[in-house]
Amino acid sequence: MKAVLFDLDGTLTNTLEDIADAMNRALRHFDLPVWSVDDYRYLVGNGARILAQRAVRDRQDLAEEVLSLYQERYGAHSQDRTRPYEGIPELLAALNRAGLPVCVLSNKPHADTEKVIAHFFPEINFAVVLGQTDRFPIKPDPAPARWIAEYLGLLPQDFAYLGDTAVDMDCATAAGMQAFGVLWGFRTAQELKEHGARYLLANPADLLTYLS
Repeated sequence: MKAVLFDLDGTLTNTLEDIADAMNRALRHFDLPVWSVDDYRYLVGNGARILAQRAVRDRQDLAEEVLSLYQERYGAHSQDRTRPYEGIPELLAALNRAGLPVCVLSNKPHADTEKVIAHFFPEINFAVVLGQTDRFPIKPDPAPARWIAEYLGLLPQDFAYLGDTAVDMDCATAAGMQAFGVLWGFRTAQELKEHGARYLLANPADLLTYLS
């Protein structure tokens, strides 16, 4: 493999508490019931709009207003409790030293994706950082992953794609990339395997073993 593509939430950084705080504040504003932090493991993964639609339950008439409040809050507080997973900074540095292009593909809005990456990984050289934009459909559609490969002049099969949800494994498989499911993220090993994970990683350093 000649490059590594990472999901962000649940793969590089544990963003769950900041996401939960921002969404629950938006829900409370409209007197809607909130969710536990752990509930958000299964609410996230398909972008902010679908997160809001799931979070409001049967009040879909409020989904867009909740989304707007959520994005305002999260945009200003996306680093309050978020932290990189243990071993991730070291893995990224090792990939840089090895000369392998390091990329990020997230369903988080592009501006938030860039902000989190710049804040937590200022010393890492990323070849591509891509969040949700109007240019591409969100994952699991493979279009943005394939564009990253084309942009770098590589084939999809040259990529190790690391993610923690069914969305990521479906995207990796559809794009023709090598699907690595990470076990430190938001979902289970069973979900990852059922959606095409070719390898399961117990910790970030395990990737270096596969690449070598």
